[in-house]
Amino acid sequence: MASRFVAGLSSAMLILGVFTSQAAVNAATSNLAARWQVVLAAGDDAQPVFDNATRALSQRLAAAGVPAANIHRLSASAAELGAAVEPALAGVLLQRISALPARPGDRCLIFLTSHGERGAGLWLARSNTALSPDELAQALSKGCAAVPTVVVVSACYSGSFAVGKMAKPNRIVLTAARNDRPSFGCQVHRVYNFFDECLLGALPKAATWRAVAEDSRECVRRMEHALGERPSEPQAYFGAVVTNLDVGF
Repeated sequence: MASRFVAGLSSAMLILGVFTSQAAVNAATSNLAARWQVVLAAGDDAQPVFDNATRALSQRLAAAGVPAANIHRLSASAAELGAAVEPALAGVLLQRISALPARPGDRCLIFLTSHGERGAGLWLARSNTALSPDELAQALSKGCAAVPTVVVVSACYSGSFAVGKMAKPNRIVLTAARNDRPSFGCQVHRVYNFFDECLLGALPKAATWRAVAEDSRECVRRMEHALGERPSEPQAYFGAVVTNLDVGF
C-alpha cells in the first residue's frame, strides 16, 4: 500500500515538474516576446502580397505576446490605413524606426516588403521613391542603437541591404535576393511572394534566425527551381554579437 502511495506521489511530482517546466518556458518566451519593438511595412499596393505578409506577421507577433503598442504596421494601400496602420511614406517609415524606444534588453524587428529598384533600394509607392540602405541604416542607428536587431528586406535586388552601413555587430539582415537579381511571386493571384511565404513558413519551426535564413533560402530555391527561374539567391548577414540569436517569439 505504502509503495503504491509512493509510486503515485512520484508520478504526480513528475507530472507537476513537467507542467512547471513548460510553464517556465512559456513565461520566458512571453517575457522575451514583450521586449520586441517592431516595424512592418508594405511599400507598394500594386499587388496584395505585401500587405498580406505584414498582416500575417503582425498577427503572429501579437499571438506570441508582443504588445500591440510595440507593433507598428505601415501600408501603401488606402484600404489598409486606420488607427492601427500608418501610411508607408518614406518620412513616416524612417521616423517610426528612428523613434523606436529600444532599451537594453529589448530587440528590434524591421520587416519591409515591396518591389525593389536596382541600385536604389526598396520601392515606397506613396512617396514615389526608393528607400536606400544608407537611409535605413541611419534610422536604425537611432531607434535600435546597439540592441539585437533583425532586419528583413523582401524585394528584388535587395542584397544591397546586407552590406555597407547596414552591416553592424548587433544586426541580422535577411534579404530576398542578391543585389543584382530579382525575386519572384509578386502576382495578384498569390497570397505572398516567394520569399515572404518561405519566411513565414520557417518562423514557427526555427529556433534561431540563422535557421530561419537557411530554411527560407532552401524553400525559395525549391520554388524557383520548380518554375525554371534563375535563382534569386537570398542573402543573409549576421553580426558578431547576434550570430546565434534565437527567434524569440
